[in-house]
Amino acid sequence: MSDPVLSRSGIPAARRIVVKVGSSSISGANSDQIAPLVDALAAAHARGTEVILVSSGAIATGMPYLKLDSRPTDLATQQAAAAVGQNVLIYRYQDSLDRFRIVAAQVLLTAGDLENPTHRGNAQRAMERLLDLRILPIVNENDTVATHEIRFGDNDRLAALVSQLVRADLLVLLSDIDSLYTRPPEQPGARRIVDVAFDDDLTGVEFGDVGAAGVGTGGAGTKVAAAKLAAASGTPVLLASTRQVAAALEGAELGTWFAAAPR
Repeated sequence: MSDPVLSRSGIPAARRIVVKVGSSSISGANSDQIAPLVDALAAAHARGTEVILVSSGAIATGMPYLKLDSRPTDLATQQAAAAVGQNVLIYRYQDSLDRFRIVAAQVLLTAGDLENPTHRGNAQRAMERLLDLRILPIVNENDTVATHEIRFGDNDRLAALVSQLVRADLLVLLSDIDSLYTRPPEQPGARRIVDVAFDDDLTGVEFGDVGAAGVGTGGAGTKVAAAKLAAASGTPVLLASTRQVAAALEGAELGTWFAAAPR
């Protein structure tokens, strides 16, 4: 058992980290962010940290191949876009990871998998073995078979549940904004929230909606809910910008830190 990560300065010494990146950060015009994201993950991997990446983006990545200009609203087309996009997305990650001779593993989960004890145990065992082998698991929701009734709803929640599954020392939630703010950051009077105690209910904080890119399903509210879920299980959370990921994993004083409940 590793020592708990109590602050940003302890991140470089973390034994196991889950990093979540959203669709808008690594698809479309931002697909060039995959390489610097991989650079940061590889640097952590090189110092011995076990890294699990939870990556959205299958549907957004598949949309151009289906000649779609906007995110589909019907389930069948979402599933089709995900089936095409997941293949392309994993290829892009592996192509970038090849520079570091790191092998990626694709892990697709549904909410039902983590609620069923047998499936959950299988997923946990597979993840542990992959990490033992120094493989970098890339986790996404299995959109091709998920239905509206059993979806996680957003990959922020999936990332929190994965951090519970693998007993991560830290969860890093990456997004288009650099921190949590008291109100949407483009609004007057918005103030950055630096630290959140595990028992802080954030009363008075105003959450915006899905980001401007319109290709994801999350927002500040889903990230806070996910951060609270992970923190309640003893895993601290850092909310930061995707473009800051290298500095975040090196322990820089940035983003919003959600302290974990005592284990």
